[in-house]
Amino acid sequence: MKYDVTVIGSGPGGYIAAIRCAQLGLKTAIIEKYNTLGGTCLNVGCIPSKALLDSSEHYHNAAHTFKIHGIELKDLKVNLPQMIQRKREVVKQTCDGIVYLMKKNKIDVYYGLGSFVDKNTIQITPTKNQAEGGETKQIQTDKTIIATGSKPIILPSVPYDKKRIITSTEALELQEVPKHLIIIGGGVIGMEIGSVYGRMGAKVTVIEFLDSLIPTMDRTMGKELQKVLAKLGFDFYFKHKVTGASVKGNTVTVTAENDKGETVNFEGDYCLLSIGRRPYTEGLGLEKVGIKVDNKGRIEVNDHLETNVKGIYAIGDVVRGAMLAHKAEEEGVIVAEQIAGQKPHINYLLIPNVVYTWPEVAAVGYTEEELKANGRKYKTGTFPFKALGRARASMDLDGLVKVLADATTDEILGVHIIGPRAADMIGEAVVAMEYRASAEDISRISHAHPTFMEALKEACLAATGGRALNM
Repeated sequence: MKYDVTVIGSGPGGYIAAIRCAQLGLKTAIIEKYNTLGGTCLNVGCIPSKALLDSSEHYHNAAHTFKIHGIELKDLKVNLPQMIQRKREVVKQTCDGIVYLMKKNKIDVYYGLGSFVDKNTIQITPTKNQAEGGETKQIQTDKTIIATGSKPIILPSVPYDKKRIITSTEALELQEVPKHLIIIGGGVIGMEIGSVYGRMGAKVTVIEFLDSLIPTMDRTMGKELQKVLAKLGFDFYFKHKVTGASVKGNTVTVTAENDKGETVNFEGDYCLLSIGRRPYTEGLGLEKVGIKVDNKGRIEVNDHLETNVKGIYAIGDVVRGAMLAHKAEEEGVIVAEQIAGQKPHINYLLIPNVVYTWPEVAAVGYTEEELKANGRKYKTGTFPFKALGRARASMDLDGLVKVLADATTDEILGVHIIGPRAADMIGEAVVAMEYRASAEDISRISHAHPTFMEALKEACLAATGGRALNM
C-alpha cells in the first residue's frame, strides 16, 4: 500500500496530524503500537488523571464543604474501584471517539510497531499481545510524521516494580487509597496524582531535588500551590536528592540526602516516581535512515519540524520544547499544512501550561524569573481571588492572578494564575498576547460580574498603576 503521509503514533499530536493531512486531501495512514488509539494522553495521562481528579474533588467537597452549603450526608466513603471504573469508561469513550474520527476521515489504521526499513518504507510488526492472527507487513510512504511521545523517567537507584514503586501509569489503576504516598519529584504530574489521593485521606510526602514546586513555572505559582497542598496535609522536602529505595512487604523505604549531606529515610506504602518524562523512540529504526537525536534522546528538527532526513518530520514529546498534548496538536497541524504547501506558524511562547490541581495553575508567556534574567524592564499586577464575590460564593478563596507587562509599552508579557478554573481562564490571556494587547486593553474590556475572570481584569488594572477597583 502506498500513502502520501504515514503517522507513527496516535496520541494527540499523531491523530490530529493524521486528520489534518486527510482534510487536505492526502492519502494518510496511522500506526499505533498498542491496541487502542490515543497515546499516553488519552489512555494513561491527561484524560484518566482528570477523571480521577474530578472524582476525588467531588469527594473532598462532600467531606469538607457540603455541610457549610447546607447539604448533609451520612456514611460518606470512597469507593475507589468505582472511581477507577468510571475513569476507564471515560478513557474508552474518548479512545472510541478517535477510532470514529479515523473512519470519518478515511485514514487507514495499522496496529503494531512501526519502524523504518528505509526512508519511504515502514515495517509494521505486531506486538506481543497482537501477535495472534497478526502478520508483519510493509507500507510505502512519501512523507512520515514521527509522533511516538514519551515515557516516564526511571531513576536507576529506585527499583521500579509497578506494584509499590510506581509511575503515573500504575497510580491511575490503584485499588486502594495509599496510607502514605511518597512522591519523588515536585512537578506537575506528581502534584496532580498526589492531589487525587491526598483528597481521599492519604498522607503525602513530596521529595524534590530543587527548592520549589512546579519549578518550570513562575515561582509565585509554586509558593502558592505549596500553601494550598499543605492544607491537604502534604509534607515537602526540598533540596533532597534521592539515593535509593527498597520494598519489604507493603513498606517502601526511600533514602535521600538533604542539602547538608545528611541521609534521610522516608517510609510509606507506595512511592510515586515522578521526575519527568523522556522521548520514546525505541524500535523506530532511526539509525537505518540516519535520523539524528540530541544528547537527551530528542529527535533533532528544523524550524519546520523536519528531521535531517528530507520528508521525515517529528512532533510532540520526541522533539524539543514542553511535553504538552496541545503543543503536539499544534505541531501536528503545522506539519500537515506545510506538507500540503501552506505556510502556517506557531508561537511557542504562547502555548499555555496547566496544572490540574485545585485550585488549578495556568500560565502563558514569560515568568518573572525569565524577564529578570533577560534584563527586560517590566511591571507587575496581582489580584487575589478572595477579593472576588464569585470566589466567596463558591468558597474558592485560594490563589491569585499575576500579570507581567512591559514597563514602557504596557504590552502583556506573561500571565500566571493559580485559582478556580485557571485552565479555562488562561485562554483570554493567550488571545490577548497573540494580538499583543496591553494590560490597559484588558482592563478596559467589560468582564461579566460576578465571574472569576474579573480577577484578570483587576490584575491588569493593578499593573497599570495600582488601579485595581476591588482591593
